[in-house]
Amino acid sequence: MPELNFVRYSELFMEYLQIEKNVSPYTIMFYQKDIEIFFAFLKKESIYELAQIDTTVIRLFLTQLYEEQLSRKSVSRKISSLRSFFKFLEREGLNTGNPFALITLPKDKKAVPTFLYKEEMEKLFEVSDITTPLGQRNQALIEILYGTGIRVSECQEIVLKNIDFSIGTIFIRGKGNKERYVPFGRFAEIALETYLNEGRLILQQKSKTESDALFLNAKGTPLTARGIRVILNKMVNDAALTVHVHPHKLRHTFATHMLNEGADLRIVQELLGHENLSSTQIYTHVTKDYLRDVYMKSHPRAKD
Repeated sequence: MPELNFVRYSELFMEYLQIEKNVSPYTIMFYQKDIEIFFAFLKKESIYELAQIDTTVIRLFLTQLYEEQLSRKSVSRKISSLRSFFKFLEREGLNTGNPFALITLPKDKKAVPTFLYKEEMEKLFEVSDITTPLGQRNQALIEILYGTGIRVSECQEIVLKNIDFSIGTIFIRGKGNKERYVPFGRFAEIALETYLNEGRLILQQKSKTESDALFLNAKGTPLTARGIRVILNKMVNDAALTVHVHPHKLRHTFATHMLNEGADLRIVQELLGHENLSSTQIYTHVTKDYLRDVYMKSHPRAKD
């Protein structure tokens, strides 16, 4: 069947992303999903040849996405994925032109990233039972996520040799295999040392194979990104927080707190592993408490 060519083209593109572009498995998964959705649409419309795909077909596809009430961000990501895919096909001589080249991305509203206040973070720091191996792991996990601002995918890939206690840094391999060192503070250091010297040793004994992954699950095998999300959800419930908390929100919180305490924007950019400063500038909002504090200290008619 002709549609099998689509599958082969997709496989070639995934190999290209992995080998030539060094794209993370997490990102490749999103590319794969976006392309599969487009292929399913083509099959439904009885389109089996690349030459049949033009702007009319693409606009029909976009109409379907909007009818499904997808966010502008989701639609933009799918357009970007497919634009890259067809650019690859054109480069490889598998297709003439790129039908997505002239499709503009829908403008997304610049939403201010949500974050946790210090009082809410303190509740998360207090819920783990640090007398147990899993409690020690959870405490180290929350301290690292908040204390470094790293992504969940980066967190799950930390191995023991990447931690340097002598200077308090962790070696991180981020998006596109970009490497950086992130520092961690005293609270994270204490939590890590407790977990490594006690809890992790016990968890490791539950597995038949030894792992160098920093964070282990209850069976002694490496903790997955999904496992980290499950742990965080439980901590939020135990802390009785009324706000929705996801791992990336801790990254937002890290950046917001750093900037509100006077950290330089470019330093925060480096710590987050952002390639462009514009990605970091979304965190330059200020909290209401900080805004009032600066006003009370600065305005002559606000002081006693």
